[in-house]
Amino acid sequence: MTAKKREECKRPYELGKRLEQMDQNRAAVLQAARAQLEAKGYRQLTMGSLAAESGLTRQTVHNLFGTKTAVLEALFDVMALGGGMEKMREVMTQASAEAMLEGFVGVFCRFWASDRVLMRRIRGIGAIDPEFGAVIEARDKRRLQAAMRIVGKMGIRGDIEERAAALTALTSFEFFDALAENALDEKRAQTVVLELARKAVGC
Repeated sequence: MTAKKREECKRPYELGKRLEQMDQNRAAVLQAARAQLEAKGYRQLTMGSLAAESGLTRQTVHNLFGTKTAVLEALFDVMALGGGMEKMREVMTQASAEAMLEGFVGVFCRFWASDRVLMRRIRGIGAIDPEFGAVIEARDKRRLQAAMRIVGKMGIRGDIEERAAALTALTSFEFFDALAENALDEKRAQTVVLELARKAVGC
């Protein structure tokens, strides 16, 4: 084998190793972000603290994410995946509006229940950090769009926007957390949300 051929074979292998290392580094940074948010809160979270916690250089953390907001957004994505949010695609293809509604409530309630303490902190960050707040707002708007689709599928005339807004509010983290915090366990809170959601959309 010529030197050129050996080099061509080596490049994909090296690229694969670099991508694998990048994934490991990203995971390390996100784990560090989660640990720091849980232990110290948002104000102590910096690119430098993430680098120190993950055992990487600050430049590596910057190259991987660019900004602290991007780190938080990626962490939220990981939480969403772990919390079952990928099931929303299946939910939104259900044949009946009732099945869509039940699935919609179930997916969000289980997601909110997956780590309520960390979820509180992440949602709280959105309230004090405008850049990350815009990220949270964009996700909430997607929930509203899904709610509009569910209400629209029910064939109810008039008040579609109001009913969708009510469904969006009832499936918010803040509403679920308040229910679960005040003498209701998380499973019962999900049942209550579904009961109220049915009334709100006219089921």
